[in-house]
Amino acid sequence: MKIDDIRRVLILGSGTMGQQIGLVCALHGFDVVLYDLNQEILSKAMERMRRKASKMAQTYGVDEEQTKKALARITLSDNPAQAAKDVDIISESVPEEPRLKGKIFAQFHELCGKETIFTTNTSSLLPSQFADAFGRPEKLCALHFHDTAMTRIVDVMPHSGTSEETLHLVKAFAERIGQIAIVLNKEHNGYVFNNMFMALLDSALKLASKNVAPVQEIDRAWMGVMHTFIGPFGLMDSVGLDTVYKITDYWAQTLNNPQAKANAAFLKSYVEQGKLGAKTGEGFYKYPNPDFVKPDFVSGK
Repeated sequence: MKIDDIRRVLILGSGTMGQQIGLVCALHGFDVVLYDLNQEILSKAMERMRRKASKMAQTYGVDEEQTKKALARITLSDNPAQAAKDVDIISESVPEEPRLKGKIFAQFHELCGKETIFTTNTSSLLPSQFADAFGRPEKLCALHFHDTAMTRIVDVMPHSGTSEETLHLVKAFAERIGQIAIVLNKEHNGYVFNNMFMALLDSALKLASKNVAPVQEIDRAWMGVMHTFIGPFGLMDSVGLDTVYKITDYWAQTLNNPQAKANAAFLKSYVEQGKLGAKTGEGFYKYPNPDFVKPDFVSGK
């Protein structure tokens, strides 16, 4: 398969990242199938995508007419066989559980054509943790997106069984949809940016969970010294506290790390209250007008 052969993209999982990736692909001329467990989930996802479309289109210099055509290229399906039909490349964004990812990849391995490429958007896992579970490990690598409204940087990460052809094709696909591909030589937890990013979040959570300083004071310290418009807790709100919790808890349990467990417990208290960040209107801050965007936030006046 060559890059010009890729025309139809299947997005597995219609959550925040699935929606963003699907929109980016559609805005760049690809037919997109959004797959999830039922039509109710899919309908809500499509509603959010329509709301996000104009802003996303501005990011990529797409006009209103092209945006309408892009949205028309997105179809919804809760039928695996129907969703897999004539798909050239898959982007997976299901929950961060190796067994679940392996199971859904195995399911679509049986349904997709032999040339179909599989990519995972996993934030915390490694492709090798589920590569052998679905039948075509040579056609799997990570294509990891960040918040597409903030950056075009993506990570392209092979596992030891990824073919060179797959790696080059995924890089070309990333560039075809307007992204800047950071290609790793080998698997590494957290890719490149996320490895540095999670160290920041872990440090901030440690300070908060130990009650060294309040959340807002920790953000003020970071923003004031680094001259950024957002701090670590504002960033966690943007990512989604449920996602940050799942990643933190996974590694806390895997490594049996007491401090990581304390960080996870701190996050869990927010998640259990339904305070998941910007997407629910409240996390560490209240939205749509969080305190950290106020001109006097850092100065404290």
